[in-house]
Amino acid sequence: MSDKVNIGVIGAGWWATLSHIPALRANPNVGLVAVNRPDADGMEKVVASFPGVKPYFDAAEMLAKEALHGVVVASPHILHAEHAQLALSRGLPTLIEKPMATSAADARALLATANANNTQIILPYGWNFRPIVETAHQLVADGWVGEVRHVVAQMASALADLFGGEPMVETRDHLFRPPVSTWADPKKSGGYGWGQLTHGLGALFRIVDLDPAKVFAKTGLSPAGVDFYDAAVVEFANGATMALSGSATVPKSRGYQIDIRIFGTEGMMLFDIERARVEVIRHDGKTHIADLGADAGAYEQVAPITLLVDLARGKQVPNPADGVVGMRSSVLLDAMYRSARSGRMEDVL
Repeated sequence: MSDKVNIGVIGAGWWATLSHIPALRANPNVGLVAVNRPDADGMEKVVASFPGVKPYFDAAEMLAKEALHGVVVASPHILHAEHAQLALSRGLPTLIEKPMATSAADARALLATANANNTQIILPYGWNFRPIVETAHQLVADGWVGEVRHVVAQMASALADLFGGEPMVETRDHLFRPPVSTWADPKKSGGYGWGQLTHGLGALFRIVDLDPAKVFAKTGLSPAGVDFYDAAVVEFANGATMALSGSATVPKSRGYQIDIRIFGTEGMMLFDIERARVEVIRHDGKTHIADLGADAGAYEQVAPITLLVDLARGKQVPNPADGVVGMRSSVLLDAMYRSARSGRMEDVL
């Protein structure tokens, strides 16, 4: 096992400089941190804020010249697949910011590359790294609800400004702000589905082991022309169904909402990050209420980076947000957006 590993960051922008780079520099097992972004002005800010990082304007050059052990991909949504392929093809464990990819073909190709090179993909779905999701995952795996037959899942966020094409108010004092071109441009996979609902799906696909098969969807658009609201009916490969909902317009005074209800042959589960609840009620009268603590629904930022570093060091550690979870989320969203455009039920590709 390596004591110190070198990590490359592709896309040293808003979230990478706010969360990922600080977490890497605070990790005692990280040596060199190399960073990539294409513009000189932005790179100057990064280097000034994080002395000692090694700058590169070209991601491929960084991967070719540095002896890296792992990579963070935090570039704009539409570049995730291209940049992750560069790292995965070298056999490097790769943390890919959500969404994993913005097409079903790219998502499946990334997973295939990871498998072919015996490496792992990590999605920084923060709630997947908290006991609230892991507890729900284990209860379903242990058979508490039986075979899953129906799911009701909704996610909502206080991000009307971000997806409406306005600066996100909470980021006014950050080194960089989330760019409209990533989050609110309909031509560049902007919108609530790719930008946020993917988190709720990441939690769902950790909790249940289901493959999406068909999607029918409608969306409500923001002033920027991307989805503010998502409503979808999903059919899974085993015949189970799901009612899926997303909304960007929670008032700023409230936090994130992920509320999932799972109905199975043996009972049902209630999962809710806002109320920090995981509860199972069975047909045989048995119940299970998890003791999670009031802060159980808080978002986890550092643990995904810790996992990346551990995998880069050669440690055998569980990955609660792996390439299968990310792929299922991306292929469902791909079908959701195609259905919203076509007005028809669409097959998951």
